[in-house]
Amino acid sequence: MYTPILCAVIVASFGVSADPAAHASLETLFKDYWEAQLRNAPLRATYLGDHRYDDKLEDFSDAAHARWMAERMGFQRRLGPLLGATLSPEERLNAELFERVLRDQIEMDSFPDRLMPMEQQNGPHIDLGLLLLSHPFQTAKDYENYLSRLEAFAVQADQIIALLREGVRQNVVPPRVLMQSVIEQLARQIVPKPEESQFYKPVTQFPAGISADRQAELRKAVARVIAEKVLPAFKRLHDYLRDDYMPRCRTQVGLCHLGNGKVWYQRLAKYHTTTDLPPEEIHQIGMRELERIHNEMRGVMKKVGFNGTLAQFAEHLRGHSDLHARTADDLMKGHAAILARSDPLLPKLFGRLPKAPYELKEIETFRAPEAPMAYYYQAPDRGDRPAYFYVNVYEPTKRPLYTMESLAYHEAMPGHHLQVSVAQENQGIPDFRRHTQFTGFVEGWGLYSESLGFDLGGYRDPYSDYGRMTFDAWRSCRLVVDTGMHWFGWSRERAIDFMKSNTSMTELDIIKEVDRYIARPGQALAYKIGQLEILSLRREAEKKLGSRFDIRAFHDELLGAGAIPLDLLRTRMTAWMERAARS
Repeated sequence: MYTPILCAVIVASFGVSADPAAHASLETLFKDYWEAQLRNAPLRATYLGDHRYDDKLEDFSDAAHARWMAERMGFQRRLGPLLGATLSPEERLNAELFERVLRDQIEMDSFPDRLMPMEQQNGPHIDLGLLLLSHPFQTAKDYENYLSRLEAFAVQADQIIALLREGVRQNVVPPRVLMQSVIEQLARQIVPKPEESQFYKPVTQFPAGISADRQAELRKAVARVIAEKVLPAFKRLHDYLRDDYMPRCRTQVGLCHLGNGKVWYQRLAKYHTTTDLPPEEIHQIGMRELERIHNEMRGVMKKVGFNGTLAQFAEHLRGHSDLHARTADDLMKGHAAILARSDPLLPKLFGRLPKAPYELKEIETFRAPEAPMAYYYQAPDRGDRPAYFYVNVYEPTKRPLYTMESLAYHEAMPGHHLQVSVAQENQGIPDFRRHTQFTGFVEGWGLYSESLGFDLGGYRDPYSDYGRMTFDAWRSCRLVVDTGMHWFGWSRERAIDFMKSNTSMTELDIIKEVDRYIARPGQALAYKIGQLEILSLRREAEKKLGSRFDIRAFHDELLGAGAIPLDLLRTRMTAWMERAARS
C-alpha cells in the first residue's frame, strides 16, 4: 500500500539553501509579486478571499497598463542575479517557474490583446455580474465597498470604449460574429428600473446587525448608483458596440487575418501548450487522434446494434430525445448523482485529496446563452465558501445525458477541483505557484481525469462510454479547428461542419465551442496536448516499474508540485521514476 510522504513528496518547501541571502531575497520577491498581482486585479483578490481591495475594479487605462508592465520588468531585473546563486532544488524550481511566468506575461503583452477586451465569455461586462459570487455582504462597510465598485464601472466602461477605439485605429478588432453576442449580453443588463437589475439583489435582504434605517439608506444608494452609473454605462457600451464598433469588426474569424497574426498565434500556442509544437504538427496530431477514437466509436456502435456510418450514428444520437435532458433539474441531479457515486472511490487513485468542498451551481442566466457546457471556479483561500462546478442548463433538451459522466469527472473530481485545490492547499510553495495555472497541465489533467472514470464506477453503459469518446474526439477536433481557423484561415462554418462530422455533440454545443475558440485562440490546444503527455508519462512509468507501479504514488507525484509546464513535468516525473525504480 502506498502511503504519501507529504513533507517530502507533496508539500514542496524551500529546503535548506546554501545561500541564505538568496533564499530571503527570493521569498521577498515572490511576496512582492503576489501583492502586486492582487493590487492590479482587485476582483481576483476578492475572489481568493483577500478583501483589501473590495472597493475597486480593475483599471484599464493606458497609465495603469504601463505601470504594471514596468513593475513586472522590475521583478525580472530583481530575479536575474538570484538565478546565478546557489539554490536548493525547490528554490531553483520556484525561481525558474517565476522566470517563466514573468517572461510569458511580458512577451504576451507585446501583442495587442488588450485592445480587444470584450468577448462573449470574458470581459468587464461579465466580471461585474460575477462579482456577486465573491463580494462579501456581511457588514455595512461591505455594502459601501460594493457601491464604490458599482460607481467604478462607469469609469471602467469609458476605459473599455477608449481601448476599443484604439483597436479600430490600429485595425486590431475581433470577429463580428462574437460582438453580436456581446451586444446581446449588454442588452440583457439594460433594464427599465434599478430594482430589476441583478445588481440590486444584494439589498433585497441584509444580514443581522445592520439597522433598518441603514438598510433603507443602502437600498436607496444602490438604486441610485444603478440608475445613474451602471445602467448608463451598459447603455454606452451597448450603443457604441452596436452603432460604431461592430460595423468595423472583421468578417474573418482567424487570428491569421490580423497583421502579425500568425506570429501572435504561434506564441499563443506555445503559451497554452507549454511546448514548441508548430501549428502544422498540432493539426496533424488532432487528425491522428480522431482516427484512433473513431475506431473505438465503431466498437460501441456494434455493441448497441447500430448499422451505419459514424456521421449517421451522431445524427441518430442528436435526434434521440431519451438520451437528452428534459429539464434543468435532470442535468443538475444527474451530475450530482454521478459524483456522489464516484467521489468515495477516489482513495483508490490518490493518496492525497483536497480539503476544500465543492458544490454544483447553474450558470447564471445573464451569461448562459453564450457559455460552454460547464466551468470550474476554485474556492477562496479563506475557505469561507466552496468551489463551484458550474453547469449550463440553458436549453436543457439540447444537452445530452450520455456525456454527463465525462463532464463531471473533468470539472469536479478527479479533475479540476482535485488538481486545483491540492495545489492551492499546498502552503509549502509560494503564492504565485499555488495560483498559477499553466493551461497545458491544468486542462491536460482535466481531460486525462475523464479516463479515470473507469476506476470510479463509471462508463458502465455503452452510451456513457461513447460520451467519453465523444469528449475525447471533441478535444482532438479542437487541435484541428483551432489551428484550422487561426493558422490556415478556415471559416467559422467550416469549423462547425468539421465538428459536426467528427463528434456526436449537439449543434448548440458545437456552435458555442467554435465561437469560444474564435475568441480565445490557442487555449483549446492545451487539453489534448496535455492529456497525451500525461498518458505518455504513465505508460513509461508502468513499463519501467512493472509490478511496483503504484497509481496513487504516480498521481500524487504528478500533482505534488502544482501546475507546471509540460517540459518541467517530464523532468519531474522522470526523476520520480528513477527513484521509484531504485527503491
